[in-house]
Amino acid sequence: MPRFPDAPKLELRLDPPKILLLYGSLRERSYSRLLAEEAGRVLEGLGCEVRFFDPKDLPVKAPGLDDHPEVQRLRALSLWSEGQVWSCPEMHGTITGVFKNQIDWIPLSIGSVRPTQGRTLAVMQVNGGSQSFNTVNTLRVLGRWMRMLTIPNQSSVAKAYQEFHDDGRMKDSAYRDRVVDVMEELYKFTILTRDIREFLVDRYSERREAEAKAARDALLDPDNPKHRIQADGSGL
Repeated sequence: MPRFPDAPKLELRLDPPKILLLYGSLRERSYSRLLAEEAGRVLEGLGCEVRFFDPKDLPVKAPGLDDHPEVQRLRALSLWSEGQVWSCPEMHGTITGVFKNQIDWIPLSIGSVRPTQGRTLAVMQVNGGSQSFNTVNTLRVLGRWMRMLTIPNQSSVAKAYQEFHDDGRMKDSAYRDRVVDVMEELYKFTILTRDIREFLVDRYSERREAEAKAARDALLDPDNPKHRIQADGSGL
């Protein structure tokens, strides 16, 4: 049976939720960045602590670059966050390589720590033409794979070049109203789940596997060479 959190953990904290915003374009006037910035302003108005990651200096995912400062910064921000907002343009019917590269650099686990597990997630997209939902659907797939709690609402902005003022602020419209809706929902879900996120994504199969490993380890004789091989996994 799953073990429910202790009662004190079920009390809601109202200190500022920590929200990380990622966007998927390197253009000087990036509409996915402008949308993320507008969302960030809404989140700050709700009382959140907001941080952005600029992907321009992030290397393409490749072996041997884990110690790159931008990789380390992205991973640290993901660990810092209690919720995230992903904003991405649609290109060729799906997400951009710029955005996917950021997700590829965030591993499913670092040691025993999962940088995204149980964190809330809101997904948004911008379109150069008519409205589409291909990108937000793909972002939802990624969010599920990263074991995040993706909220039901989402934002898709059609003809994004028409929806922002010259100073980068979003025009008053039904699209902006939806952004506010999504950020409010993210705020609520983050407040409700952040202290019990490990419980929410705890899995029976993983508990069973951990118990089986603990039982095997308890039977190992450290002075037996065969057991030492099994302890590091190579003899199993």
